[in-house]
Parts: sequence; structure tokens; C-alpha cells
Amino acid sequence: MRTRITSLVTGIVLAGTAGLLATTLHAGPDSWWLDQQLEAVLAEHGFTGAIESTLPTRLGRPIDRQLADTGRLLFFDTVGGLNNDNNCSGCHSPTHGFGDTQSIAIGVENNGIVGPSRTGPRNQRRTPTVANSAFFPNLMWNSRFAAVSHDPFDNSAGFSFPAPEGFTLSSQPHLLVAQAFIPPTERVEVAGFDFPGDSFDIRDEVLRRINDVPEYRARFARSFPSVRNGGPVTFDMFGRAIAEFEFTLVFANAPIDRFARGMKNALTDEQKNGAVLFFGAAKCVQCHAVAGTSNEMFSDFSAHVIGVPQIAPLIGNVTFDGPARDEDFGLEQVTGNPDDRYKFRTSPIRNVGLQPAFFHNGAFTTLEDAVRHHLDVFASARSYDPAAAGVAADLRTLAGPIEPVLARIDPLLATPIELTSEQFRDLVDFVRHGLLDRRASPQHLRKLIPRSVPSGFPVLDFH
Repeated sequence: MRTRITSLVTGIVLAGTAGLLATTLHAGPDSWWLDQQLEAVLAEHGFTGAIESTLPTRLGRPIDRQLADTGRLLFFDTVGGLNNDNNCSGCHSPTHGFGDTQSIAIGVENNGIVGPSRTGPRNQRRTPTVANSAFFPNLMWNSRFAAVSHDPFDNSAGFSFPAPEGFTLSSQPHLLVAQAFIPPTERVEVAGFDFPGDSFDIRDEVLRRINDVPEYRARFARSFPSVRNGGPVTFDMFGRAIAEFEFTLVFANAPIDRFARGMKNALTDEQKNGAVLFFGAAKCVQCHAVAGTSNEMFSDFSAHVIGVPQIAPLIGNVTFDGPARDEDFGLEQVTGNPDDRYKFRTSPIRNVGLQPAFFHNGAFTTLEDAVRHHLDVFASARSYDPAAAGVAADLRTLAGPIEPVLARIDPLLATPIELTSEQFRDLVDFVRHGLLDRRASPQHLRKLIPRSVPSGFPVLDFH
């Protein structure tokens, strides 16, 4: 066994809302010693590795597989997109764990391809994953869709959305059901710019299209008595179908989960060492949290400034912020508070090894570079070269100013973190493989792509 430096937990100190692990170094432990350390930090953070098994209890019922399959077809059908060229799957691709294939999303006016060869005008940010989103207390990079209770299964305090919806979707049974009302109305995502009217008019037109498809009516009739009795498919039903499919996309049985449940050989020694670093000396868990309302999703679901370089597309459908229209003000767009400028929600990083790009704008395209950025944000941001970082050619020209971003850096990242090359490799190994549920890999998820959809519209071409 190779000699390595790893962390021994010596105590807990509190900083803000995060529990920080005070660590010392211990050289050359064997597997038993690593197991003891990792068991200790997981217990300290209340990590059970069993979050996936709680889904039926949290829902109060088993998943409705029949309704979920209807939602799957809608997910891949452009019937819900009035521009007739995009749908949920165009940005949430099964080829990348139901996340984006792009650094910055391409919505309407695309070339019909989902993958590295996708072209068209870009939006403003990378599309976040829908895998495991059943457990997310808020959604999107600026957290603009949120359960006020911090529990997506609990609507008692309401679900908060930007205008015009506000709290009007709070009667829905889960945050994902409420969120499904929004994408069909987004002009740059799927609705396009030609259809007149507001969000409510768009939803009415989407429903007209769905109700005109006999197979969809038959499918919804099997799940909803009112449709069986001749009534229309409603948007509540549409939202429930999409969410039900997304409930099937919970992939939270990674090696770290199996280790926590007692399978000590689920992780290699290198991954165990990386995990101890993640929860200890590398301080990753301060933001990529697992406790409490984080639901073991490796995110605190809070907003931070982490110094990500600002890039913008040459051709896009969204006007960027700042005097040169090359900045993204993040949470400030939602709150209107200048103190929230450049803040973005901590990314949940289960299955992060499947991503082709990282951070809200995909400014880095390797996991190694993304981790290095966290370890020394000032050096990383100031030396950033978009070509060397591997972003697409149309994202290499417009770069927003970085010093205003670094002036607001979160104190948690203000001091560089030093790791040996061996520690760095172990940390990346854990994040890439220790958090990966192999059911989320492309060879498995491609099976969900239908050969055809009830509307008769062509299915997008997945590369």
C-alpha cells in the first residue's frame, strides 16, 4: 500500500452554519484506520447513505409508474415547446446524467442535436441536472424556484417563484410539480418568440396541443378519472406527469452511500482518503453539505460568490448584465439586492463525474480544473484562459471583469487550501467515482429515450 497523507478528525468547530472539521495529519494508515476516520466524519455529519430509500415515505406513496411513463414521453416530446425544436431533454440530456451537454445552454433555434455538436443561440447559464432533484429544496442557479419550508415535499409555507407566478403554485404537492409549470413558458428554452400572449396563453396552447393527441388523452385517462370522463388534460396533470418521471431519476446509491451502509469495500483506499479530505482538510463539505435540509445531496443549497470567471456567448437569446453585457449578476437578478451580485447556488455534486462542464457557466471543462479553482480561487480566476479551459469557440471572446467578482469572494474561499499532489488525486478520485451512481451513466439512461413520441414530432438526435 502506498504511503499517503490523510486527515484524522480531532474536533468540530462552528463557522456560520457549517460544521468545520479541525484535522491533524497522520501518515501511512491502513484500510482499517481509514475506515475509522471516514466512519467518524460521516457520523458527525449525519450521513446515512440511505436517502434514496426515503423517497416513497417522503412522497407518502409509491411512484406511479404509469404516470411516470407518460411524463417520460412528454419529457422527450416537442409537443410542449411551441417553437417545435426543443423540449426538456434538449437541455437535460440522458447522455450526461440528465444535465447539460453544453457550458451554456442552447434552447430554441437549435440544430436538433443533443450533445457536443449542438448549435444555436445560447442562453445565460449551464442547465442544472434534474437527477436527484426530488430532494432539492430549491432549483436553478439563482434558487429562483424554492420551497419556503426548505423541504420540497412540504408546501405548507408555499413554493416561491418569480412573477407572474409568485406563490400561486403553492397548492401543488411537490416543488417539482410546481416547477413543471415554468419551462413551457420560457421563450428562450422552448416557447420561442413567435407565439403571442403571456405565460398563461402559452400554457393554454400547450394544453390544446396535448389534448389534440389521442394517445396522450388515453394515457392521462388511465391516471385521472376526469379525463376518463371526457374532461381535458390540465396543466396540473402535465406537471404531475413530468414530476413523476423526474421522481424515477433518483440515482443516489454511490460508493459513498454503500460505505455508509456498512460495505467497507465500496470505496478504494484512495477514494476513502479523498472522502476524508472532502469532509476535512479540503473543506469541501462546508458548501457541498450533506446534513439536514441538504438531504445528503452534497450542497448547502445556499448562494456563494466563488470567483468563477465570467464568460458570455457571441450569439445568444439572453441579454447579459453589466455595462458591456458580459456579466451574470446571479442571485441579484432575483432579489434586486446588490449584495447578492455574483452569488450562485452551490451545485449538488452527486454524479458530477458525468458532467462535461462545471459551475453556472461551464467555464471549466475538466473536474480537475474545477477542483483546483476551489483550492485557490484568486490564482485560478486571474490566470483563466477560456481556450485552455476547453470551452467552445463561441465562448472564448467575451469575458466579463473578474476583479469585481473576486472583491466579493465568500470568506470560506478567501484562503488558499494546500494539498499534496497525492491528496489532490485522491480528492478528485472520490468526487469523480465515489459520488457516482453507475445507474446514471449514459449506457443506462439512453434506454429511456423513446424511438417515437405520441405527437409524431421527431425525437431529438442524441449524441
